[in-house]
Amino acid sequence: MPRCHEILEDALRDTLSGNDDYGSHTGLAATAAEVTATREMLRVLSGLIEPRAPGLVQTGTQQLAAIDAAIGPPRAVAIAALPQLSRQRIPFRGTNQAGITTARQPAGCWASFTAIAASRAELIDLFKTLTVQARFLTSGGAPSDPDGKYAPPTDSGTLGGVVPADGLTITVGVGSTLFGGPFGIADGMPARLQPMQPFPNDDLDPTQTGGDLLLQICGGSPDTVIHALRQIAKVTRGGMQLNWRYDGFASPVRPTGVPRNHFAFKDGIVNPDMSDPAVANRLLWVMQGGQEPTWTAGGTYHVVRIIKQFIEFWDRASITEQQQMIGRFRGSGAPLGGQNETDIPDDAQDPAGSTIPLTAHIRLSNPRTKATEDSRIFRRGYNYDLGLDLNGNPDMGLLFNCFCQDLDRQFVAVQRRLIGEPMVDYISPVAGGYFFALPGMRDKNDWYASALSS
Repeated sequence: MPRCHEILEDALRDTLSGNDDYGSHTGLAATAAEVTATREMLRVLSGLIEPRAPGLVQTGTQQLAAIDAAIGPPRAVAIAALPQLSRQRIPFRGTNQAGITTARQPAGCWASFTAIAASRAELIDLFKTLTVQARFLTSGGAPSDPDGKYAPPTDSGTLGGVVPADGLTITVGVGSTLFGGPFGIADGMPARLQPMQPFPNDDLDPTQTGGDLLLQICGGSPDTVIHALRQIAKVTRGGMQLNWRYDGFASPVRPTGVPRNHFAFKDGIVNPDMSDPAVANRLLWVMQGGQEPTWTAGGTYHVVRIIKQFIEFWDRASITEQQQMIGRFRGSGAPLGGQNETDIPDDAQDPAGSTIPLTAHIRLSNPRTKATEDSRIFRRGYNYDLGLDLNGNPDMGLLFNCFCQDLDRQFVAVQRRLIGEPMVDYISPVAGGYFFALPGMRDKNDWYASALSS
């Protein structure tokens, strides 16, 4: 196959030169992603290819296996975490939804919807339709044919004839207002779910705060994310209507560690290790028992805050002032007094704040005491850029995005500690909401919120 030959040529060139087109061997990651995508294409289209070209699928599969061998297992393992491999398919089913502890993809979209379904039956139909569409989009494949010669296409076609998985995840959440609708589900509302109320210094726009449903759509590229939102809005237009939407992007790592926000500081350095089940069960997932309704087990509370950053004002502050407000060195990300971004500040040895000011963001948000340990949150933030505001200033900021087991114990407690911090002069939360991210899909017959709505 010419396509396989082309991929193999690129892989061999990168392997032999040791310095591929992208630098730091990331071209090999792109090659691995191309192998995965081509193998998936052969699988999906095999029924069409084989009658017209017998043996082509088998030959292509063998050649792709040869490319895997050319890259080699050690290199394949080394590149496994690089962004190019986000093109792989992420499992749709599981105890918990994907897109929560999933490695952060390059592009994301947060879309709030108002439910316009008129009854419980229509709400169930909405969740079932949403499930079918999300399952297809995250798995990838060839869209179905139109119902007739003059029927509209089932897919927008913006990603080509075969929809790639592209590391897409679709995470569905529900807001408190959904439970006050005509659906008879008020008794099932998660115990901690509530409308987002402004904290001091917030400037929340009511038209862009809250919502009945939230879709967090993340993927390997912006067009994949926009395509997914467009398809979902098309097939659910009778059940929900778009309320507000923000698009975000994850900046590349520069030069190491975690990505930076628009203030140039590394964002999300100290996150709880959710790969440890004990930590996840204590800080992230809602568990069976307690005050929560039974159906919520495996879900988590989802907080979205659109935080506008006053970039021009920030850029006029000295680096010393910036670092003291944050509590970290801008360049390395290390806490003040430390060497590496992963160093843990010893606040107990600095009671007067001579090294890290007592008002520093990292000191207020995470005091690192036994009493505040259970208030830690799991952040999965993105940057956003909307161009210019009405005054001609940059309209950009942080799409603060986090998950937690208990809104009051964790996120709200953290925000209360941050009231009046010096950085409030440089930011303004303007939109967002509190939602409950639904439990995952049990099996192929399950649908979103099945235990709540059925």
